[in-house]
Amino acid sequence: MINDIYNSLGISNEVVDFCEKILNNLKNRFEEFDKVAEYNQMKVIKAMQQEKVSDVHFAATTGYGYNDLGRDTLENVYARVFNTEAALVRPQLVCGTHALAVALSSNLRPGDELLSISGKPYDTLEEVIGIRDSKGSLKEYGVSYNQVDLLSDGSFDKEGIKNAINEKTKLIAIQRSKGYATRKTLSVAEIGDVIKFVKSINPKLIVMVDNCYGEFVETIEPSDFGADMVVGSLIKNPGGGLAPIGGYICGTNECIENAAYRLTTPGLGKEVGATLGISQSLYQGLFLAPTVVSGALKGAVFAANVYEKLGFKVVPNGSESRHDIIQAVEFGTPEGLIEFCKGIQAAAPVDSFVTPEPWAMPGYDADVIMAAGAFVQGSSIELSADGPLKEPYAAYFQGGLTWYHAKLGIMMSLQKLLNADIVKLS
Repeated sequence: MINDIYNSLGISNEVVDFCEKILNNLKNRFEEFDKVAEYNQMKVIKAMQQEKVSDVHFAATTGYGYNDLGRDTLENVYARVFNTEAALVRPQLVCGTHALAVALSSNLRPGDELLSISGKPYDTLEEVIGIRDSKGSLKEYGVSYNQVDLLSDGSFDKEGIKNAINEKTKLIAIQRSKGYATRKTLSVAEIGDVIKFVKSINPKLIVMVDNCYGEFVETIEPSDFGADMVVGSLIKNPGGGLAPIGGYICGTNECIENAAYRLTTPGLGKEVGATLGISQSLYQGLFLAPTVVSGALKGAVFAANVYEKLGFKVVPNGSESRHDIIQAVEFGTPEGLIEFCKGIQAAAPVDSFVTPEPWAMPGYDADVIMAAGAFVQGSSIELSADGPLKEPYAAYFQGGLTWYHAKLGIMMSLQKLLNADIVKLS
Protein backbone atom coordinates (compact mmCIF):
# COMPACT_ATOMS: atom_id res chain seq x y z
CA MET A 1 0.00 0.00 0.00
CA ILE A 2 2.80 2.43 0.88
CA ASN A 3 4.54 1.82 -2.44
CA ASP A 4 1.27 2.29 -4.29
CA ILE A 5 0.55 5.70 -2.81
CA TYR A 6 4.13 6.86 -3.44
CA ASN A 7 3.91 5.50 -7.00
CA SER A 8 0.75 7.55 -7.54
CA LEU A 9 2.70 10.66 -6.53
CA GLY A 10 5.45 9.91 -9.05
CA ILE A 11 7.97 8.15 -6.81
CA SER A 12 9.41 4.97 -8.29
CA ASN A 13 9.83 1.72 -6.34
CA GLU A 14 13.58 2.10 -6.85
CA VAL A 15 13.57 5.36 -4.88
CA VAL A 16 11.19 4.03 -2.21
CA ASP A 17 13.33 0.95 -1.60
CA PHE A 18 16.57 2.95 -1.52
CA CYS A 19 15.14 5.35 1.05
CA GLU A 20 13.58 2.67 3.25
CA LYS A 21 16.95 0.95 3.65
CA ILE A 22 18.42 4.22 4.91
CA LEU A 23 15.53 4.82 7.28
CA ASN A 24 16.03 1.43 8.94
CA ASN A 25 19.28 2.77 10.40
CA LEU A 26 17.84 6.03 11.75
CA LYS A 27 15.46 4.78 14.44
CA ASN A 28 17.76 5.63 17.34
CA ARG A 29 18.36 9.17 16.02
CA PHE A 30 14.64 9.70 15.66
CA GLU A 31 14.06 8.59 19.26
CA GLU A 32 16.59 11.19 20.42
CA PHE A 33 14.68 13.94 18.60
CA ASP A 34 11.43 12.77 20.18
CA LYS A 35 12.95 12.99 23.67
CA VAL A 36 14.08 16.57 23.06
CA ALA A 37 10.62 17.43 21.72
CA GLU A 38 8.99 15.95 24.81
CA TYR A 39 11.17 18.07 27.11
CA ASN A 40 10.53 21.24 25.13
CA GLN A 41 6.81 20.51 24.92
CA MET A 42 6.66 20.38 28.71
CA LYS A 43 8.67 23.62 28.91
CA VAL A 44 6.16 25.43 26.69
CA ILE A 45 3.13 24.02 28.52
CA LYS A 46 4.63 24.99 31.88
CA ALA A 47 5.19 28.58 30.69
CA MET A 48 1.61 28.82 29.43
CA GLN A 49 0.24 27.45 32.69
CA GLN A 50 2.37 29.82 34.76
CA GLU A 51 0.97 32.77 32.80
CA LYS A 52 -2.59 31.40 33.16
CA VAL A 53 -3.29 31.47 29.44
CA SER A 54 -7.03 31.55 28.76
CA ASP A 55 -9.29 31.98 25.76
CA VAL A 56 -9.63 35.66 26.66
CA HIS A 57 -6.04 36.03 25.48
CA PHE A 58 -7.08 35.13 21.92
CA ALA A 59 -9.32 38.19 21.50
CA ALA A 60 -8.48 40.63 18.72
CA THR A 61 -7.46 44.24 19.22
CA THR A 62 -7.45 47.07 16.70
CA GLY A 63 -6.15 50.58 16.32
CA TYR A 64 -3.53 51.45 18.91
CA GLY A 65 -3.85 48.07 20.58
CA TYR A 66 -3.83 49.51 24.09
CA ASN A 67 -4.35 47.00 26.91
CA ASP A 68 -3.93 43.97 24.65
CA LEU A 69 -3.88 41.31 27.37
CA GLY A 70 -3.22 38.48 24.91
CA ARG A 71 -0.20 40.22 23.39
CA ASP A 72 1.31 41.06 26.78
CA THR A 73 0.73 37.55 28.14
CA LEU A 74 2.24 35.93 25.05
CA GLU A 75 5.37 38.00 25.55
CA ASN A 76 5.53 36.82 29.15
CA VAL A 77 5.23 33.23 27.93
CA TYR A 78 8.11 33.73 25.48
CA ALA A 79 10.23 35.29 28.23
CA ARG A 80 9.63 32.20 30.39
CA VAL A 81 10.34 29.75 27.57
CA PHE A 82 13.59 31.51 26.65
CA ASN A 83 14.50 32.29 30.26
CA THR A 84 14.81 36.06 29.80
CA GLU A 85 13.61 39.15 31.65
CA ALA A 86 11.34 40.34 28.84
CA ALA A 87 10.23 39.70 25.28
CA LEU A 88 8.87 41.51 22.24
CA VAL A 89 6.66 39.20 20.14
CA ARG A 90 4.81 41.10 17.44
CA PRO A 91 3.18 40.73 14.04
CA GLN A 92 4.65 44.17 13.32
CA LEU A 93 8.05 42.44 13.19
CA VAL A 94 7.53 41.33 9.62
CA CYS A 95 10.37 38.79 9.37
CA GLY A 96 13.52 37.56 11.04
CA THR A 97 15.69 40.14 9.27
CA HIS A 98 13.39 42.91 10.51
CA ALA A 99 13.57 41.58 14.08
CA LEU A 100 17.39 41.52 13.87
CA ALA A 101 17.46 45.03 12.39
CA VAL A 102 15.28 46.34 15.22
CA ALA A 103 17.39 44.60 17.87
CA LEU A 104 20.60 46.04 16.41
CA SER A 105 19.50 49.56 15.57
CA SER A 106 17.76 50.05 18.92
CA ASN A 107 20.77 49.06 21.00
CA LEU A 108 23.53 50.75 18.99
CA ARG A 109 24.24 54.47 18.77
CA PRO A 110 26.39 56.61 16.44
CA GLY A 111 30.04 55.92 17.16
CA ASP A 112 29.40 52.39 18.42
CA GLU A 113 30.86 49.31 16.76
CA LEU A 114 29.04 46.11 15.91
CA LEU A 115 31.31 43.05 16.02
CA SER A 116 30.21 39.76 14.45
CA ILE A 117 32.24 36.87 15.91
CA SER A 118 30.76 34.14 13.71
CA GLY A 119 31.98 35.54 10.41
CA LYS A 120 29.90 37.25 7.76
CA PRO A 121 26.22 37.33 8.66
CA TYR A 122 23.35 36.09 6.52
CA ASP A 123 22.99 37.85 3.17
CA THR A 124 19.92 39.93 4.05
CA LEU A 125 21.75 41.54 6.98
CA GLU A 126 24.51 42.91 4.76
CA GLU A 127 22.39 45.91 3.75
CA VAL A 128 21.07 46.35 7.29
CA ILE A 129 24.65 46.69 8.54
CA GLY A 130 26.00 48.53 5.50
CA ILE A 131 28.42 45.86 4.29
CA ARG A 132 26.56 46.46 1.03
CA ASP A 133 25.49 50.08 0.80
CA SER A 134 21.79 50.65 1.36
CA LYS A 135 19.61 53.51 2.48
CA GLY A 136 19.01 53.54 6.22
CA SER A 137 21.81 51.11 7.06
CA LEU A 138 23.61 51.18 10.40
CA LYS A 139 26.63 52.50 8.52
CA GLU A 140 24.65 55.59 7.46
CA TYR A 141 23.88 56.24 11.12
CA GLY A 142 27.52 56.12 12.14
CA VAL A 143 27.70 52.56 13.44
CA SER A 144 30.90 50.81 12.36
CA TYR A 145 31.25 47.11 11.70
CA ASN A 146 33.93 44.51 12.16
CA GLN A 147 33.95 40.73 12.07
CA VAL A 148 36.02 37.81 13.27
CA ASP A 149 35.75 34.70 11.14
CA LEU A 150 35.36 31.26 12.62
CA LEU A 151 38.42 29.04 12.62
CA SER A 152 38.85 26.37 9.96
CA ASP A 153 37.26 23.77 12.24
CA GLY A 154 34.18 25.96 12.70
CA SER A 155 34.98 27.02 16.26
CA PHE A 156 35.24 30.55 17.63
CA ASP A 157 38.56 32.36 17.23
CA LYS A 158 38.93 33.56 20.82
CA GLU A 159 42.30 35.19 20.26
CA GLY A 160 40.90 37.04 17.25
CA ILE A 161 37.85 38.10 19.26
CA LYS A 162 39.98 39.41 22.12
CA ASN A 163 42.11 41.44 19.71
CA ALA A 164 39.06 42.83 17.87
CA ILE A 165 37.21 44.12 20.93
CA ASN A 166 38.02 47.79 21.54
CA GLU A 167 36.61 50.84 23.33
CA LYS A 168 34.04 51.39 20.55
CA THR A 169 32.71 47.83 20.55
CA LYS A 170 29.18 47.87 21.93
CA LEU A 171 27.38 44.80 20.61
CA ILE A 172 28.59 41.30 19.79
CA ALA A 173 26.56 39.41 17.17
CA ILE A 174 26.52 35.62 16.84
CA GLN A 175 24.69 33.75 14.09
CA ARG A 176 23.73 30.31 15.33
CA SER A 177 22.80 28.81 11.97
CA LYS A 178 24.89 28.65 8.83
CA GLY A 179 22.96 30.90 6.43
CA TYR A 180 24.21 30.46 2.87
CA ALA A 181 27.53 29.03 4.05
CA THR A 182 28.46 25.39 4.31
CA ARG A 183 29.86 25.68 7.81
CA LYS A 184 28.71 23.81 10.87
CA THR A 185 25.92 25.22 12.98
CA LEU A 186 27.02 26.48 16.38
CA SER A 187 25.78 24.52 19.38
CA VAL A 188 24.27 26.24 22.38
CA ALA A 189 27.17 24.97 24.49
CA GLU A 190 29.70 26.60 22.13
CA ILE A 191 27.73 29.84 22.12
CA GLY A 192 27.46 29.80 25.90
CA ASP A 193 31.21 29.28 26.24
CA VAL A 194 32.07 32.21 23.97
CA ILE A 195 29.52 34.46 25.72
CA LYS A 196 31.31 33.75 29.01
CA PHE A 197 34.60 34.57 27.30
CA VAL A 198 33.30 37.86 25.85
CA LYS A 199 31.80 38.93 29.17
CA SER A 200 35.11 38.21 30.91
CA ILE A 201 36.71 40.81 28.63
CA ASN A 202 33.95 43.39 29.11
CA PRO A 203 30.78 42.51 31.04
CA LYS A 204 29.00 45.57 29.61
CA LEU A 205 29.10 44.23 26.05
CA ILE A 206 25.68 43.32 24.65
CA VAL A 207 25.59 39.84 23.10
CA MET A 208 22.88 39.21 20.51
CA VAL A 209 22.29 35.76 19.04
CA ASP A 210 20.50 35.27 15.73
CA ASN A 211 18.55 32.23 16.88
CA CYS A 212 16.76 31.53 13.58
CA TYR A 213 16.30 27.83 12.77
CA GLY A 214 17.69 26.76 16.15
CA GLU A 215 14.76 27.12 18.53
CA PHE A 216 13.73 23.85 20.26
CA VAL A 217 16.41 21.81 18.49
CA GLU A 218 18.12 21.41 21.86
CA THR A 219 16.65 21.51 25.36
CA ILE A 220 18.59 24.73 26.01
CA GLU A 221 18.76 28.13 24.31
CA PRO A 222 21.58 30.74 24.12
CA SER A 223 19.64 32.94 26.53
CA ASP A 224 20.11 30.26 29.20
CA PHE A 225 23.83 31.06 29.01
CA GLY A 226 23.92 34.82 29.20
CA ALA A 227 22.88 36.08 25.76
CA ASP A 228 21.41 39.56 26.23
CA MET A 229 19.12 39.05 23.24
CA VAL A 230 17.95 36.06 21.21
CA VAL A 231 16.15 36.96 18.01
CA GLY A 232 14.11 35.02 15.48
CA SER A 233 11.15 34.71 13.15
CA LEU A 234 7.71 33.34 13.97
CA ILE A 235 7.39 31.78 10.50
CA LYS A 236 10.33 29.58 11.39
CA ASN A 237 10.60 27.21 14.37
CA PRO A 238 8.67 28.94 17.18
CA GLY A 239 5.58 29.68 15.09
CA GLY A 240 4.94 25.96 14.62
CA GLY A 241 3.60 26.55 11.10
CA LEU A 242 0.53 28.39 12.39
CA ALA A 243 1.92 31.89 12.93
CA PRO A 244 1.02 33.86 9.78
CA ILE A 245 3.65 36.57 10.39
CA GLY A 246 5.86 37.95 13.12
CA GLY A 247 9.17 37.94 14.90
CA TYR A 248 10.47 37.84 18.44
CA ILE A 249 13.22 39.42 20.51
CA CYS A 250 13.78 37.97 23.98
CA GLY A 251 16.29 39.49 26.34
CA THR A 252 17.09 41.87 29.17
CA ASN A 253 14.59 44.52 30.21
CA GLU A 254 16.81 47.29 28.87
CA CYS A 255 17.43 45.68 25.48
CA ILE A 256 13.74 44.89 24.99
CA GLU A 257 12.64 48.38 26.05
CA ASN A 258 15.05 49.86 23.52
CA ALA A 259 13.77 47.50 20.82
CA ALA A 260 10.15 48.38 21.56
CA TYR A 261 10.87 52.09 21.25
CA ARG A 262 12.52 51.50 17.88
CA LEU A 263 9.76 49.20 16.63
CA THR A 264 6.97 51.67 17.45
CA THR A 265 8.10 55.10 18.61
CA PRO A 266 9.89 56.67 21.59
CA GLY A 267 7.48 57.16 24.46
CA LEU A 268 5.05 54.46 23.30
CA GLY A 269 7.13 51.29 23.03
CA LYS A 270 5.36 48.07 24.00
CA GLU A 271 2.11 49.81 24.93
CA VAL A 272 0.88 49.90 21.33
CA GLY A 273 0.56 47.37 18.54
CA ALA A 274 -2.75 45.72 17.71
CA THR A 275 -2.82 41.95 17.15
CA LEU A 276 -5.78 41.98 14.75
CA GLY A 277 -7.07 38.51 15.66
CA ILE A 278 -3.95 36.39 15.14
CA SER A 279 -3.11 35.79 18.81
CA GLN A 280 -4.58 32.30 18.91
CA SER A 281 -2.37 31.23 15.99
CA LEU A 282 0.71 32.60 17.76
CA TYR A 283 -0.12 30.76 20.99
CA GLN A 284 -1.09 27.52 19.29
CA GLY A 285 1.91 27.66 16.96
CA LEU A 286 4.26 27.97 19.93
CA PHE A 287 2.46 25.06 21.58
CA LEU A 288 3.04 22.86 18.52
CA ALA A 289 6.56 24.08 17.79
CA PRO A 290 8.56 21.41 19.67
CA THR A 291 6.82 18.58 17.80
CA VAL A 292 7.05 20.35 14.46
CA VAL A 293 10.77 20.99 14.97
CA SER A 294 11.28 17.30 15.79
CA GLY A 295 9.69 16.33 12.46
CA ALA A 296 11.88 18.83 10.62
CA LEU A 297 14.99 17.38 12.27
CA LYS A 298 14.03 13.89 11.16
CA GLY A 299 13.70 15.17 7.61
CA ALA A 300 17.09 16.89 7.81
CA VAL A 301 18.88 13.78 9.06
CA PHE A 302 17.12 11.64 6.47
CA ALA A 303 18.24 14.04 3.72
CA ALA A 304 21.82 14.03 5.03
CA ASN A 305 22.01 10.24 4.98
CA VAL A 306 20.38 9.89 1.55
CA TYR A 307 22.69 12.36 -0.19
CA GLU A 308 25.79 11.37 1.73
CA LYS A 309 25.32 7.80 0.54
CA LEU A 310 25.14 9.12 -3.01
CA GLY A 311 28.54 10.80 -2.62
CA PHE A 312 27.55 14.43 -2.10
CA LYS A 313 29.03 16.61 0.62
CA VAL A 314 26.38 17.30 3.25
CA VAL A 315 26.58 19.72 6.19
CA PRO A 316 26.01 18.50 8.85
CA ASN A 317 26.93 14.97 7.85
CA GLY A 318 24.65 12.03 8.47
CA SER A 319 25.87 11.24 11.98
CA GLU A 320 26.74 14.65 13.50
CA SER A 321 24.75 16.17 16.35
CA ARG A 322 22.09 18.64 15.27
CA HIS A 323 21.86 22.27 16.36
CA ASP A 324 19.44 23.67 13.76
CA ILE A 325 16.93 22.34 11.22
CA ILE A 326 18.88 23.30 8.08
CA GLN A 327 20.51 20.65 5.92
CA ALA A 328 22.99 21.73 3.26
CA VAL A 329 23.73 19.52 0.26
CA GLU A 330 26.50 20.58 -2.13
CA PHE A 331 25.69 19.54 -5.70
CA GLY A 332 28.60 21.24 -7.45
CA THR A 333 26.46 22.11 -10.47
CA PRO A 334 23.50 24.45 -11.01
CA GLU A 335 21.55 21.56 -12.57
CA GLY A 336 21.75 19.52 -9.38
CA LEU A 337 20.58 22.41 -7.22
CA ILE A 338 17.72 23.24 -9.58
CA GLU A 339 16.46 19.66 -9.87
CA PHE A 340 16.58 19.23 -6.09
CA CYS A 341 14.43 22.33 -5.62
CA LYS A 342 12.02 21.16 -8.30
CA GLY A 343 11.52 17.98 -6.29
CA ILE A 344 10.79 19.85 -3.06
CA GLN A 345 8.25 22.04 -4.89
CA ALA A 346 6.59 19.02 -6.52
CA ALA A 347 6.05 17.47 -3.08
CA ALA A 348 4.21 20.51 -1.70
CA PRO A 349 0.51 20.61 -0.77
CA VAL A 350 0.34 24.16 -2.17
CA ASP A 351 1.59 25.15 -5.64
CA SER A 352 2.95 21.67 -6.40
CA PHE A 353 2.31 22.37 -10.09
CA VAL A 354 4.69 25.35 -10.11
CA THR A 355 8.27 24.99 -11.37
CA PRO A 356 10.78 27.07 -9.35
CA GLU A 357 13.24 29.19 -11.33
CA PRO A 358 16.31 31.15 -10.18
CA TRP A 359 15.70 34.90 -9.92
CA ALA A 360 17.31 38.11 -8.66
CA MET A 361 15.76 38.14 -5.20
CA PRO A 362 16.03 41.42 -3.20
CA GLY A 363 18.75 41.36 -0.56
CA TYR A 364 20.98 38.76 -2.26
CA ASP A 365 24.09 39.16 -4.41
CA ALA A 366 23.32 36.25 -6.78
CA ASP A 367 20.26 34.68 -8.35
CA VAL A 368 18.46 32.48 -5.85
CA ILE A 369 16.17 29.52 -6.45
CA MET A 370 13.49 28.91 -3.85
CA ALA A 371 11.08 26.01 -3.52
CA ALA A 372 8.26 26.41 -1.03
CA GLY A 373 4.68 25.32 -1.45
CA ALA A 374 3.68 26.76 1.90
CA PHE A 375 0.44 27.72 3.63
CA VAL A 376 2.24 30.84 4.90
CA GLN A 377 4.29 32.72 2.33
CA GLY A 378 8.00 32.33 3.03
CA SER A 379 7.46 30.04 6.00
CA SER A 380 10.66 28.02 6.26
CA ILE A 381 9.42 25.78 9.06
CA GLU A 382 7.27 24.38 6.28
CA LEU A 383 8.97 22.12 3.73
CA SER A 384 11.24 24.35 1.69
CA ALA A 385 14.60 24.51 -0.02
CA ASP A 386 16.63 27.30 -1.52
CA GLY A 387 20.12 28.25 -2.54
CA PRO A 388 22.11 30.84 -4.48
CA LEU A 389 23.21 30.00 -8.01
CA LYS A 390 26.92 30.17 -7.23
CA GLU A 391 29.63 27.79 -6.05
CA PRO A 392 29.35 25.28 -4.47
CA TYR A 393 25.71 25.17 -5.72
CA ALA A 394 24.42 24.05 -2.35
CA ALA A 395 20.78 23.46 -1.57
CA TYR A 396 19.63 24.46 1.90
CA PHE A 397 16.74 22.20 2.90
CA GLN A 398 14.61 22.81 5.97
CA GLY A 399 11.24 22.30 7.52
CA GLY A 400 8.27 20.05 7.11
CA LEU A 401 5.26 20.51 9.36
CA THR A 402 5.16 16.72 9.61
CA TRP A 403 7.93 14.16 9.28
CA TYR A 404 6.00 12.37 6.56
CA HIS A 405 5.87 15.47 4.40
CA ALA A 406 9.61 16.02 4.86
CA LYS A 407 10.18 12.40 3.86
CA LEU A 408 8.12 12.85 0.69
CA GLY A 409 10.05 15.99 -0.21
CA ILE A 410 13.42 14.24 -0.02
CA MET A 411 12.15 11.26 -1.98
CA MET A 412 10.72 13.55 -4.66
CA SER A 413 13.99 15.50 -4.88
CA LEU A 414 15.85 12.25 -5.35
CA GLN A 415 13.39 11.18 -8.04
CA LYS A 416 13.96 14.43 -9.97
CA LEU A 417 17.73 13.98 -9.82
CA LEU A 418 17.39 10.36 -10.92
CA ASN A 419 15.15 11.33 -13.84
CA ALA A 420 17.69 13.96 -14.93
CA ASP A 421 20.53 11.37 -14.83
CA ILE A 422 22.35 13.40 -12.17
CA VAL A 423 22.40 10.46 -9.73
CA LYS A 424 22.29 6.69 -10.00
CA LEU A 425 21.03 4.43 -7.23
CA SER A 426 22.93 1.33 -8.25
